Amino acid sequence: MIKKAVLASLMVCLVALPIMAKSKSNSVVKIQTSMGDVIVEIFEDKAPVSAKNFLDYVKQGFYKGTIFHRVIPDFMVQGGGFTPGIKQKQTMAPIVNEAKNGLKNLKGTLAMARTNVIDSATSQFFINTQDNAFLDFRSADASGYGYAVFGKVLEGMDIVEAMSRVKTQTVDYYENVPAEDIVIVSMDVLQKDPVVGRSKKSK
Repeated sequence: MIKKAVLASLMVCLVALPIMAKSKSNSVVKIQTSMGDVIVEIFEDKAPVSAKNFLDYVKQGFYKGTIFHRVIPDFMVQGGGFTPGIKQKQTMAPIVNEAKNGLKNLKGTLAMARTNVIDSATSQFFINTQDNAFLDFRSADASGYGYAVFGKVLEGMDIVEAMSRVKTQTVDYYENVPAEDIVIVSMDVLQKDPVVGRSKKSK
């Protein structure tokens, strides 16, 4: 009986770990795509500038109708800046690069996309589909500054990996563009129900 009680206790702890791992101060966002839903935690506690920027775009409905325009197997999927036909959307001002926040570009993390200019990230983000240490902060110059991680996938990593394996094509000078659009249908900030641990849309 004692062994059974201990085992049951351990199982409860193991089941609770994913929920406990999420910071209570962080928002959760549901990314509904044409290939399925992805639930992500946004690191407001560790990447406040990037997190606020992303959540502002979410709350404005900016991402609705945008696409994942660049997908590369065993690397990442990138989206949030173009609509079908590779038409770029007008964005807010660029933000400060938080790549020095200590967070790593591990599999399942979200990071801000940017140009060669260090502080040039706007709305575009990518999801790492493997550990990409070479994207982490290494030095203060443009080539080594890295890409700021600001979130992680909680559910739907299988959807992200499926995105990275779709057939791609080159459109004008854009490479690795999905041959069939992967559309962001909507993004919503969710809140956790403390009783049942289920996510529900914030009002």
